[in-house]
Amino acid sequence: MSVRTRYAPSPTGLQHIGGVRTALFNYFFAKSQGGKFILRIEDTDRQRYSEEAYQDLLDTFAWLGIEWDEGPEKDGGFGPYVQSERVETHRSYAEELIENGHAYRCFCTPQRLERIRQEQTKNKLKVIGYDRHCRELSGEEVQVFLKQDKPNVVRFKVPERGCTVLHDILLGAVKRQNEDVSPDPVLLKADGFPTYHLANVIDDHLMEISHILRAQEWIPSGPLHILLYQAFGWEPPLYCHLPMVMGTDGQKLSKRHGSTSLKDFREKGYLPEAIINYISLIGWSFDDSREFFTREELEELFTLDKLNKAPGVFDYKKLDWFNGQYIRRMEDEKLLALVLPRLVEDGIIHDPPSEDEEGILKGVMPVIKERLKVLGDISELVRFLFHDIHGYDPEAVVPKKLDRGKTVKVLEAGRDIVRRMTTLSDEECEALFREKAEELDVKLGAMLMPVRVALTGTTVSPPLFESIRLLGIDKTLVRIERVIELLNKR
Repeated sequence: MSVRTRYAPSPTGLQHIGGVRTALFNYFFAKSQGGKFILRIEDTDRQRYSEEAYQDLLDTFAWLGIEWDEGPEKDGGFGPYVQSERVETHRSYAEELIENGHAYRCFCTPQRLERIRQEQTKNKLKVIGYDRHCRELSGEEVQVFLKQDKPNVVRFKVPERGCTVLHDILLGAVKRQNEDVSPDPVLLKADGFPTYHLANVIDDHLMEISHILRAQEWIPSGPLHILLYQAFGWEPPLYCHLPMVMGTDGQKLSKRHGSTSLKDFREKGYLPEAIINYISLIGWSFDDSREFFTREELEELFTLDKLNKAPGVFDYKKLDWFNGQYIRRMEDEKLLALVLPRLVEDGIIHDPPSEDEEGILKGVMPVIKERLKVLGDISELVRFLFHDIHGYDPEAVVPKKLDRGKTVKVLEAGRDIVRRMTTLSDEECEALFREKAEELDVKLGAMLMPVRVALTGTTVSPPLFESIRLLGIDKTLVRIERVIELLNKR
């Protein structure tokens, strides 16, 4: 079988973690099988269509470095790949279903449909949906309504008896009684545009899609799609409903857990390599130990038999760890090129950077890499190197279990050690701080923290001794003296 997979998003919102994982799985499976990956834009919901969402889709693929084999602006002989450009095809197939008795025109008004829905809800019926009022209209009645220009939709005749089976690669046979399938759903809307179900089935067939990898939330639609394939007399593709993406609390991943859109992750400074690697491990694993994969390796190694039936968990802390690992593996020059625009945008350095600024940044890159979780952390971590600190929070300067007086003694001792740093190695400096901490009867952390805050204005910074050397001994001493004066005034 020639493998052809597709990602068919509806551009109504930003690309999110679940959708991107679906796209990646389709892409990697196609590549691993020597097949084709198709991007199809399902834009027939014109009321919700968003040009911003469409652009975000393109930006997301470009950022991830994922290229489709067929799709918009890349015709493979099965286009067009934008559903709204295929409407005439959808209409012709809807007419075919009417002619062969698998569909019919419905002239019920929205008011009548709403009244029926309310009655069904009030009576607590098992299935809420259309009551098939127009299903048995005669040909003459239909023609009369059409001549009167009555608005109408085309509905599918769902069999009222029997059972429909969807064969799923991962889940096995998914069975559903036809009486439980949505009663005669709309295939063609009154505006002449197809619904998702009709367009999806027709386009998958005409584009010769061999495998449909999609989220498990689409399982309820599966039996209906199988019935449509049967009505057309077509062989359905192979289905594989992917494991759910959950938060660490066991609930389906949503905005309440944090950011879910790829745009947010891009803006915060996650790397595409880390995103691809981590997302690909949500519901799929190569073995019990390996975690790191390049995109090229996944294109070769991804197979459906390594999918898990159980839901996958999206852990923000684990993603941070992955991203940090990728940052630390990056060459300093490449990292510098990535963070420069952020530093300019945040007003940390000039545009273009001065020679002094570039020199400082080249010096800090090897040090800062160990502290970065995302690229967006860079500005606050290096701000102290480019801007003086005006105003300290005394509460931040004083460590827990120390008072102001003891903190002043710690800072004075630290100041004396810093003065000697021109002739000391970092190991010798640490030994002196440790010795002084024992003498003052404080922990080493409490000895170092006030100096760190005086130097950087924050409790989080690159390694202390490297920071002192990057800023310079004289500037460091000025800042320590400033904090000592602040604490002595109160």
